[in-house]
Amino acid sequence: MFVMRFFLLLILGGLLSGNLPAQSDKLSKFQQFDGDDYEQIKPDSTFLQLKNAYNRAIEKKDQLAAASCLSQMGQICFHLGHLPQALDYHMQAISIFRKEHAALQLAGNLNDVGMLYYYNKQPELSRGQYEQALEIYHAVHNTPGIALTYGLIGHLHEKEQHYDSAFFYQRLALSTYLLADDKKGMSKIYENIGSIYEDLAVYDSAAWYFNKALDLNIIAGEDLARIEIYNNLGDVSRKTGHYAEALALTRRALLLSLALHEQHQLAGAYRDLAKAHHLAGTNDSAYFYLELSRQHLLETYSDENSKQVALLQSVYDIEKKNNEIERLQNARKTTRIMTVAIIIVVLLLVVMGVLIISRQRLKLRNEQILNTQHRQTFETERVLMEAALQTKQLQEGKLKEELEVRSRELTTHTLHLIQKNQLLEELRTRLDEMIRDDKRDQKKQLKQLLSQINHSFNHDQYWVDFRNIFEQVHQTFFDNLKKYCHTLTSNDLRLVALLRMNLESNDIATLLGISTDSLRVVRYRLRKKLNLQQGDSLTAFIQSL
Repeated sequence: MFVMRFFLLLILGGLLSGNLPAQSDKLSKFQQFDGDDYEQIKPDSTFLQLKNAYNRAIEKKDQLAAASCLSQMGQICFHLGHLPQALDYHMQAISIFRKEHAALQLAGNLNDVGMLYYYNKQPELSRGQYEQALEIYHAVHNTPGIALTYGLIGHLHEKEQHYDSAFFYQRLALSTYLLADDKKGMSKIYENIGSIYEDLAVYDSAAWYFNKALDLNIIAGEDLARIEIYNNLGDVSRKTGHYAEALALTRRALLLSLALHEQHQLAGAYRDLAKAHHLAGTNDSAYFYLELSRQHLLETYSDENSKQVALLQSVYDIEKKNNEIERLQNARKTTRIMTVAIIIVVLLLVVMGVLIISRQRLKLRNEQILNTQHRQTFETERVLMEAALQTKQLQEGKLKEELEVRSRELTTHTLHLIQKNQLLEELRTRLDEMIRDDKRDQKKQLKQLLSQINHSFNHDQYWVDFRNIFEQVHQTFFDNLKKYCHTLTSNDLRLVALLRMNLESNDIATLLGISTDSLRVVRYRLRKKLNLQQGDSLTAFIQSL
């Protein structure tokens, strides 16, 4: 137990000295304490001062000072056995030291956390923390830190009974302390090596290393560490049967414990004296010293309990005060937030009201502009429509005039054809009469004349002109007609056009150059092509297209 306690004191002394500005005489003393005066520190009042220093550091946004306070509060909790609370403080400090790149402080806290894991029976986690600390110390070339961490790793292996590894790391630590000529550190490592030999029951070697540690402690003036060495030497003498020597060495430890007011060491010394007297056969003295050991242990536990209760009360008071402060701050923040929110809402409502009014005004203005534009557009469209209507009426009038002209032309052309054909009919009749005469000298000429007349009846030029004029007057007539039949011949189309003009049958026969009977036959064939039923009027059907 004392081995780990010594390392704790060593780390505390290195970390706490100079980390924070002095808050008071007691706090300054705590920051600079060493192993000899640790028992005289009042942890409750010191913890309270550290908490106040932490709060001031947070207010000033001094992260390193705040982390240092957290580290020291963790060390106090560790000393009093509050391991979970100690671990929490150290982990907070480690987080800040990492962010601030404070290598030495980070490594020291990693070693502290390693010891916490060791006492919590988690050696693997403890070893991990030590290795991280060792890596940092190597990176910054910090020899004391390297040696200290080697010693911690060696002690961890000793408690796990890995004695080869324990010797290896303790000797690494010793060689590092030798290079730095650190007598205090060398003394501790000699003591650690002696403890390993004692576990292995190699008592000669154990005694030799314990004596080396004692010599260096006397030179360095480390009285507290010398108590433990006297006890260890007494244990070795007792285990080897040298009871008188064991009693003498333990009495030295007892006297130093009384001088330094070390209750733990005093109880241990009384216990070791009781063991030595018992083995020497003086049981009365053994009982006497054992009873003294028990009384001192009870006093120690009572004192420790008082310190723990005081510390817990301080922590409770601090937490209660912090919770109240936090509650008030939250209430203040809530009030401030609500006030700001109300102001923002009012401003938003005002802005929304202004925007709504502005939008309504803009909307009315836009509607007025739109109404004006619509009226102008309507007026323009009305004028344009009137102009278009006038233009259309003029076009319709012009078209009607053209249609009337075309109709007159068609009628005139048709009458001309009728007159021509009538004339030709008369000529043909007369020529037929001439042919019937037996005047052979005129017969050939008359046949030629008759052939020319017949050719004139079949000439299509007049019909082409007629169809062009007809299609202009009746534009879509032939298109509608073809929907009913696609096989109509040019003679069929002529007949249909004449029927469309509603001419008499005799006139139609004359224009087509056929007889009335032939016209009936042609009309019948046209009905068949148009798929007209019996009783349907051909003329009425054509007029409906």
